[in-house]
Amino acid sequence: MAVFLKMSVFLNFFVSVVMVGLVSSAKFDQLYEPSWAMDHFIYEGELLKLKLDNYSGAGFASKSKYMFGKVTIQIKLVEGDSAGTVTAFYMSSDGPNRNEFDFEFLGNTTGEPYLIQTNVYVNGVGNREQRMNLWFDPTMDFHSYSILWNQRKVMFLVDETPIRVHRNMEKKGIPFPKDQAMGVYSSIWNADDWATQGGRVKTDWTHAPFIATYKGFEIDACDSPVSMTVADTAKKCSSGGERTYWWDEPTMSELSLHQSHQLLWVRANHMVYDYCTDTARFPVKPLECEHHRH
Repeated sequence: MAVFLKMSVFLNFFVSVVMVGLVSSAKFDQLYEPSWAMDHFIYEGELLKLKLDNYSGAGFASKSKYMFGKVTIQIKLVEGDSAGTVTAFYMSSDGPNRNEFDFEFLGNTTGEPYLIQTNVYVNGVGNREQRMNLWFDPTMDFHSYSILWNQRKVMFLVDETPIRVHRNMEKKGIPFPKDQAMGVYSSIWNADDWATQGGRVKTDWTHAPFIATYKGFEIDACDSPVSMTVADTAKKCSSGGERTYWWDEPTMSELSLHQSHQLLWVRANHMVYDYCTDTARFPVKPLECEHHRH
């Protein structure tokens, strides 16, 4: 009997300290809802298609906001001549002092590669663009795009390969986005004033409609009710006591050796623009660029 009681106590303790998160891998309408141009949504079984034509693009938003965790969507980008179009997948808080983490997929003429632009806004300030091409054709099949966010870093991943890491450098006096819950969004729209070759190539509407296709909607994050205060959200979504979130684990504070090698390979072979090296825009190098290790 004593052995049984000891085992019960052990199991209860184990369950109480297990890592937690809000794990969701679901159909579109369980996690998201259309935010504009509902007539430009096409549902085909597990697939969602967003349509851009010369009347409108389309977009959707998560039903909840989140503080820390990981969001993933699988996307098959616009095939053929996609010049002038932008498909975006991003997280953002609300208001003029918002935080935001952007994937923007910049269309191109047939045969020319898509470019991925990432950006990080902190307290309403962006201008942290990086651009790269990919090691595959993102229009031929689905690929996963993820944003991982914890109190130490924001990491952008493509098929689980890190392509960018924005680290917390508050100790250097550099603000880091960790106090605003964020929604998850995606959209397709016309941006031919800047998206392709600096706006020199315009959208050819004879190729419309332009269609981006989605599946594999996953959110593993801490949901934050709108009514919750900033302080309560921070407390709810941080590990403490018997609650441990996976994104707070020590192994999540830094890249693994393999991830570090992957990131260096991506930057060496696929990066085509980095704001940190753009001396025309930034004669004085941005402070965070002085301290980044990658």
